[in-house]
Amino acid sequence: MISPGAVDQVFVTLKDWIVFHTPAPLQTLVSIVIEVATIIVVFAALFALATVFERKGLGRMQNRYGPNRVGPFGVFQPIADAVKSLTKEDVVPRAADHVVHYLAPLVLVGVVFLTYAVLPVGRNMTAVNLDAGVLYFFAVGAATELAIFMAGWSSHNKYSLLGAMRAIAQMVSYEIPLILSSVAVIMIAGTLSTVKIVELQARYSNGLAHWYVFTPWGLAGFILFMIAATAETNRSPFDLPEGESEIISGYFIEYSGFKFALFFLAEYLEMFAVSGLGITLFLGGWSSPVSFLAWIPSWLWFFGKLLALLFAFIWVRGTVPRLRMDQLMNFAWKFMLPMTLVTILSAGIWHFLTVAVVGPKPLGGVIRWLVCALVIFVPYITLARVLERGRRIEKRVYRFAE
Repeated sequence: MISPGAVDQVFVTLKDWIVFHTPAPLQTLVSIVIEVATIIVVFAALFALATVFERKGLGRMQNRYGPNRVGPFGVFQPIADAVKSLTKEDVVPRAADHVVHYLAPLVLVGVVFLTYAVLPVGRNMTAVNLDAGVLYFFAVGAATELAIFMAGWSSHNKYSLLGAMRAIAQMVSYEIPLILSSVAVIMIAGTLSTVKIVELQARYSNGLAHWYVFTPWGLAGFILFMIAATAETNRSPFDLPEGESEIISGYFIEYSGFKFALFFLAEYLEMFAVSGLGITLFLGGWSSPVSFLAWIPSWLWFFGKLLALLFAFIWVRGTVPRLRMDQLMNFAWKFMLPMTLVTILSAGIWHFLTVAVVGPKPLGGVIRWLVCALVIFVPYITLARVLERGRRIEKRVYRFAE
């Protein structure tokens, strides 16, 4: 009988077996190639499935059919899309900078793939275990803005350049609350290592895991993190860089064929990557929420959480309308930024408000939970009312044609 531990480590064991039967001088190279190839194949396949899930899901939400012609239930639609992208004509504007125009989508996809190196997708399943893994993720991910500017500037099109500048302004604005919402976790964990952050959450008390999302500051930080992640990946309702009614298709308007497909791929890969980081920081990474389900393979837990967040992205896209540019920026600087600072304050209070100060267990833990929740809830209500007071909502007047 195969033990749950063997199933959990089956991919690690298979990789070690392949490396062991490789000549010693090539073992390091073979190990790197296996890890890189696995990341590319797995997440590229997940991208193909996600396109079907999203189109089918949006179709259900909008009371229509999604893809249903290619293969059973339309599951082969990604293959048809890939063939079309590969065979479609590649049109490049005559005045464009051909070298930069060609490199932009490659740089974007390459940079996004690099962020997966520090994500622990399972127990002992991290490509590179860096002591500063979270810092590496944000540092490498910031290079996507350079690739977007390359695409907008090299196309020699005013709409493309405008879309690129709007995308960069949006990404910079929401990157600040994205990073600050992660600071609370780093403070509590005391490390920047993604592997150690998951290990700290993979402990259990009374059968319940120590996920940071189960704390007031962790829940608030997770919500703020995912909102900022939605804007960072240009997903609806923050997809203003691709506002068709204003600037057509944004920074990739002059891209066609496979280059356009690479931008499409990079958007989904970035969504997977930032969701994976959110899972690592707040949802316990590869760990189970309760101890009696710990027998389920760790990589199944990670990808199950990833699919759940993917569904949340699709759900939001199908239900929430697109924001205006002024609403987008005001929300980032006047609400998201102050709330992330409040979350950091709540995390600090959670750390220093020990049981010895507030009383014995379980009363001490309840008091600490309530105090930290109030520290977040009161500023939230106050800030929301102040911002709502500044809005001028006029009475709607209905007029009929005569």
